[in-house]
Amino acid sequence: MTNSVRPVVVSFSGHDPCGGAGIQADIEAITSHHCHAAGIITCLTEQDTQNVTEIVPQSPDKLIRQITTLLRDLPVHAFKIGLIGHVDTVQVIYDVIRRYPLIPVILDPILAAGGGTDLANEALIDSIRELLLPLTTVLTPNRLEARRLTELKTVDECGLKLLNLGCEYVLITGADEAVESVENRFFHSQHFETYHWAKLPATYHGSGCTLAASIAALLAHGIEPLQAINDAQEYTWNSLQTAYKTGAGQSNPNRFFWRD
Repeated sequence: MTNSVRPVVVSFSGHDPCGGAGIQADIEAITSHHCHAAGIITCLTEQDTQNVTEIVPQSPDKLIRQITTLLRDLPVHAFKIGLIGHVDTVQVIYDVIRRYPLIPVILDPILAAGGGTDLANEALIDSIRELLLPLTTVLTPNRLEARRLTELKTVDECGLKLLNLGCEYVLITGADEAVESVENRFFHSQHFETYHWAKLPATYHGSGCTLAASIAALLAHGIEPLQAINDAQEYTWNSLQTAYKTGAGQSNPNRFFWRD
């Protein structure tokens, strides 16, 4: 994409001090797709490449002021939602995105950290289910997240339930499970598809952020959703294949692999 137009993608996500996930991951992925990344930090976090220790949500009033000022100035082409952190933040995001029904919404429902820390209580999950899923264009949960959102077991049951809850497209990823080949399962109306990807040897900090932000950027360019989902998976896999380590835990996706 060589033209000078840079669509704006607004990311709602947490701040990751170690730089591998959250708002930093979104900015890198969105920028890689020749979009302009605008960020609303939903919460601060204490974390490293191994796990999240604490999350500190922003107050709703501060979030509302930041978002109002931002949207008054910038034309937005896609919303990407990552770590939310608190049920009040769901309400703020809902109040914003429901006013823009033509702008695609990409939701990566981060419910637990890669190291295992639970990042969402039942009230937060209920709020996501009731308020955000009906407004979601593309939902990208891993299998654990899909099961928590639906209270069902099989991937197909989860996918169909998530469509019934209002999501237009659902991509349930499978890299979080101990498998020889990663299977990402796609659901849309009567279209179901399984994508197969080679299982890479490491674990990765911010892989889900990378995938969802990539989809958001591609949709912001006006690319058809199914093609955007295909292309974003390839971009993410290449980011993981060329990942690098900075700490003692998970590897960081190389979201600028295309420049190396």
